[in-house]
Amino acid sequence: MTMYQVSRRTVLRGLGVSMALPWLESQAVWGDESPARQTGSQAPTRMAILFSGCGFHKQEWWAKGEGPDMELGRVLHPLNDYRDRMVFIRGLYNAEALKGNIHSSQTGNLLSGAPLASGGTIRSGTSVDQLVAQEIGRQTKLPSLVLGCEKANPSVHKNYSMLYSSHISWSSPTTPTPLEVYPALAFDSLFRETASRGDKSVLDAVLEDARDFRRSVSSLDQQKLDEYLNSVREVEQRLDQAHQRGELQGWRPTLTKPNIARPQDGYPQDIVEHMRLMCDILVLAFQTDTTRVCTLKLNNDHGTLRFPHLGVDYMIHHLLSHNDTDDWLKVNQFFLEQVQYLAKRMDATQEGDRPLLDNSMLMLCSSMLNGHHDATQLPVVMLGGGGGRIKGGQNLDYLENSNRQMSRLYLSMMDKMGVHAKTFGDATEPLDQV
Repeated sequence: MTMYQVSRRTVLRGLGVSMALPWLESQAVWGDESPARQTGSQAPTRMAILFSGCGFHKQEWWAKGEGPDMELGRVLHPLNDYRDRMVFIRGLYNAEALKGNIHSSQTGNLLSGAPLASGGTIRSGTSVDQLVAQEIGRQTKLPSLVLGCEKANPSVHKNYSMLYSSHISWSSPTTPTPLEVYPALAFDSLFRETASRGDKSVLDAVLEDARDFRRSVSSLDQQKLDEYLNSVREVEQRLDQAHQRGELQGWRPTLTKPNIARPQDGYPQDIVEHMRLMCDILVLAFQTDTTRVCTLKLNNDHGTLRFPHLGVDYMIHHLLSHNDTDDWLKVNQFFLEQVQYLAKRMDATQEGDRPLLDNSMLMLCSSMLNGHHDATQLPVVMLGGGGGRIKGGQNLDYLENSNRQMSRLYLSMMDKMGVHAKTFGDATEPLDQV
């Protein structure tokens, strides 16, 4: 096969638009140094952290056994097909989350293990995703992607800023990373030089460049490129329609219908479509190597989302979490279905001899074990192979371990991303089993 050298910085370009390339077998991408290599690049390791606030059903978040026959509680049933690539972790905790108040103090330092300032003052710690992004982010167009499906709450609750409950990603101790909740703007950040949608499709803008490039790759890569471009088109079309969809989410207005025209701000009103769009954008970001680090906050810790599509429209998420009802289980499973959807999309994206899922670490966590504000241990489940360095099918229990800091997991994840630190948060050693 003829080898075509493509710089890591090579992208398809159009007027005001740049589109990074997916992994192609006949192309040396992601910064290969030697053009003489006769095989494509090894895909990089990616890290995605998903967050769902207020924990999960007290009786149904559990795992028994190991490997593909692992038994899972009903909350985790959507992940049954991924048990052989799952790591279920019990017993890790964040000591600082046991100080201060509930919600804010249990979320604002979830990814840093840092102490929080009270009295409405903002001070936490740089989160693990941003520490990794600061180290490796120069290798990609975007250092990281920080997505959300519920807007930040700037109020104060029990003497702590609710910004802590609204942000899991922190660029510095005093700066929550800007949270993108608009799918169109998140999409634009991947492909446009500026985050401003124009009248012309991203795909249309780069189509001529794509045709020229297509001639220089193998027939299999031509097929992959066509599939990728079609997926970009599909997301664009869905973005154009998302703001017109369905029922209202979040805070319930006093009017049953608006008395003025709703502004076309692009914020989807269907929570299902909103979450799926953000998952699709995350996959596109990883698939094109636009970034290797992403957080996706599915909701706030003290959140107000409602779930009419589940028949659960009578109470907001936060209040639902206080009782372990069947409706709370439905909502929990809905969040796990988003993890399943993301894993399925990543598993279907082949990168050389491994799918994107096996080249990634996908972690779901929450601010507390359950809606009764129990933060003495945290719910953690991981999917993916971490670039071949994470053994799947594990069921790990650290509850009786005196050295069970959540930050130990972050040290392990950092190491697999090529960021080697001796300490992080309150941890001085990584988890050897992850």
